[in-house]
Amino acid sequence: MAVAQDKLTEQFKVTINGIGSIQVGMTPQKASQASGIAIVPLGKDPQCVYYQPKEQPKDIGFMVNNGTISRIDIRNSQITTRSGAKIGDTEARIKSLYPGQIEVTPHKYVPNGHYLTFIPKDAADKNYRVIFETDGKRVTRYRSGKLPEVAWVEGCS
Repeated sequence: MAVAQDKLTEQFKVTINGIGSIQVGMTPQKASQASGIAIVPLGKDPQCVYYQPKEQPKDIGFMVNNGTISRIDIRNSQITTRSGAKIGDTEARIKSLYPGQIEVTPHKYVPNGHYLTFIPKDAADKNYRVIFETDGKRVTRYRSGKLPEVAWVEGCS
């Protein structure tokens, strides 16, 4: 079994296709090996199910669709993106961190809330996004991963 280079912690940064050594496209088993942490399923659906770290860090979800990780959901206010975005940031800060790359759409469930979607410029990354959910003022959660899963509002539902 391969040993992780660095155990996944809250200090690792979220990118459009992963966090730390866990990358979109990995199986949960490979992600556990690469990150040095056990990730466990929260359900039994063979098609789409969320996994989470068995212990730390808390408030991270890994959507596994058809056997591989397709997106990462962040509800932990200590975890930031590579650009420094995090839960609690204002909508203006998110827009300033990603100038010209944020698409704003109305939130499906939160009155006055928005989805701030980071759209990468690099053609190689065209199928990935980071989506920040807001209450209309501040980020309340965010997710990164590949299309179409990263855009699914209800997750695996």
